Amino acid sequence: MTGFDPIEHPRDFRAALGRFATGVTVITATAHPGPVGITANSFASVSLDPPLVLWSPAKSSSRFDLFAGAEHYAIHVLDSHQREICDGFTRAKDAFDALDWAPGAQGVPLIEGCLARFECRREAVHDAGDHAIIVGRVTRAAFRDGTPLLFQGGRFVSIRG
Repeated sequence: MTGFDPIEHPRDFRAALGRFATGVTVITATAHPGPVGITANSFASVSLDPPLVLWSPAKSSSRFDLFAGAEHYAIHVLDSHQREICDGFTRAKDAFDALDWAPGAQGVPLIEGCLARFECRREAVHDAGDHAIIVGRVTRAAFRDGTPLLFQGGRFVSIRG
């Protein structure tokens, strides 16, 4: 352990954050001319009553404006076997081509087979440095048993029993 020194370089801060394991999600929304998606690990619950969740896209993302302006979107919690879905939305805008998905009640793309899914209506968008915090009111949720896809220290990890 290097101690608790002041953070002098962004890479040190990023390395410290990387010690925290997170689940992996894909956020989807509608856009012109078709559906859009982005991989995110910045998902968290906010409130049970009303049901609120948040996620934080980077302002530098080419898809930032699409998501910050989306009235409706869905957050998909990926299962441990869905790494290809994660990779697809990290690299390509045409990742929907290889997926089993259908439009939801608001036209938002809903990916099948995920561990959990939250259909949301945008509640608020807050500035947060080089990211934004998007708070959504959950209008519908679904879940199933399984093992989550996890990311920690710059790599995918698994839960060992």
